[in-house]
Amino acid sequence: MTVDDGAAGTAGDAAGETKAAGAKPPARVIVVDDQTVVREGIVMLLGLLPGIEVVGSGGDGEEAVRLVAELAPDVVLMDLRMPRCDGAEATRRIRAEYPGTQVVVLTTYADDDSLFPALKAGARGYLTKDAGGDEIVRAVEDVLSGDAGLSPGIQRRLLERLSEPDPAPVAEPPDGLTARETEVLVLIAEGMTNHEIARALHVSTATVKTHINNLFAKAGLKDRAQAVRYAYRHGLAKPPGRARS
Repeated sequence: MTVDDGAAGTAGDAAGETKAAGAKPPARVIVVDDQTVVREGIVMLLGLLPGIEVVGSGGDGEEAVRLVAELAPDVVLMDLRMPRCDGAEATRRIRAEYPGTQVVVLTTYADDDSLFPALKAGARGYLTKDAGGDEIVRAVEDVLSGDAGLSPGIQRRLLERLSEPDPAPVAEPPDGLTARETEVLVLIAEGMTNHEIARALHVSTATVKTHINNLFAKAGLKDRAQAVRYAYRHGLAKPPGRARS
């Protein structure tokens, strides 16, 4: 039995349309990064990946919020350290104003001072920029299905943080010191270098220097020796050989 060519073509078109109708639509993604070369590279990479359609890109958090309002994407791939409005603040605004859009952080930084503010702001995924294409696709799919899109290293850090013992209670910080500045001060009193403090707190050395500058300014300190005496005087640390009351 032969089939007319026209009929065969019509049947094939119908089958193709049926298949296309059942196919899962690609995830509509916006890329936000303040470095033009990096942003364009990510857009180019995503254009090669299955299941993703890049619908826009921007250079800071303000542009991210504006693009989400205009384009209603499924996912924003968000850098963190950007001018005008950083990634954590943009994430908070997007999740509050446009809850249908998920945020996956894609950043160079994996320290606690970057990770936890972003997750608290509402990011459902967190990747570092050494992530491969498959990992990005998986993170996008995970957040759209209601799961967390976290790289293995970030998952390990979260588990480590949850398993860390609660810090011992300390006196109310004097002179308006923050909890983190007080923590840095105590480690200074224990004789740690900036590099050792950075490793202990899982932050960068630059972040430690910022905390030290801030606490020195608040407490009127000139050097580490004064900082040690200040910590002893306020009961934040104990001198060697003397028990804290």
